[in-house]
Amino acid sequence: MKNINQLTTESRNPASAHLDEMSIADIVTLMNQEDAKVSQSIQPQLPAIAQAVALIVPALKAGGRLIYMGAGTSGRLGVLDAAECVPTFGTDPAMVRGIIAGGQKAMTVAVEGAEDSLTLGAADLKALQLTAHDAVVGIAASGRTPYVIGALNYANEVGAATISLACNDHAAISDIAQVAIEVTPGPEVLSGSTRLKAGTAEKMVLNMLSTISMVKIGKVYHNLMVDVKPTNEKLVIRAKHIIELATGVDATTADTLFESAGHDVKTAIVMALAQVDATTAHDRLEKADGVVRDAL
Repeated sequence: MKNINQLTTESRNPASAHLDEMSIADIVTLMNQEDAKVSQSIQPQLPAIAQAVALIVPALKAGGRLIYMGAGTSGRLGVLDAAECVPTFGTDPAMVRGIIAGGQKAMTVAVEGAEDSLTLGAADLKALQLTAHDAVVGIAASGRTPYVIGALNYANEVGAATISLACNDHAAISDIAQVAIEVTPGPEVLSGSTRLKAGTAEKMVLNMLSTISMVKIGKVYHNLMVDVKPTNEKLVIRAKHIIELATGVDATTADTLFESAGHDVKTAIVMALAQVDATTAHDRLEKADGVVRDAL
């Protein structure tokens, strides 16, 4: 395993060598230029990202879970992505889980030593009753976080699908996972501050993993989030607009469908496109495992 000081994420960026002497405008420009490198750094890893999704989808279809494991910024990003799946895709909160070393309080306060434990990651997965049907994504910008290493090793023992996401080449966690994703956006503007480019890269990859997985298990019709949960005014408006876009009906009809369908967007869409009542539409969706195209 590489010494942490040898990692690209810890090295100094020559472009920001005089950061403390630069003007605000120059720093803004520099950070923007460096951030532009992030998407470019992801491109070589697209095949690995696709392979990772190909592991996650069958796990979810089999009733398993997508579980993100990380420490610090990486852990927080996993928790964020998991939390966003609930309102966006109408998932059960247990379906996509983000676990951070040190527990919930580590979201806002550093928990001393939590990420340095090889056993804590495994213990957290045991507490979740990990099974072979689950998929575990170990996230570590350094690629060497003991908490993540322990989690991936335990997931392999259980027979779960394992994926690693690091921001350094030849990462230690890459040797453990079935699919290894190594995105290397280079040294940070602020040396070692991996909440910057590395964090952005991780967020972009997690966006792909969760979004594409949800598309492939039927949470999307065309490019519409048809499993959105209308839990507030904004989401009610969005839900009705999705019905309009998916079916071509006017706003008044969409409102009527929304109410008749019990505020369930998928049911409303099937009602309109298949010209059936709410009960029939719901039954069709049940038989089609919630996939609108199959229900039609």
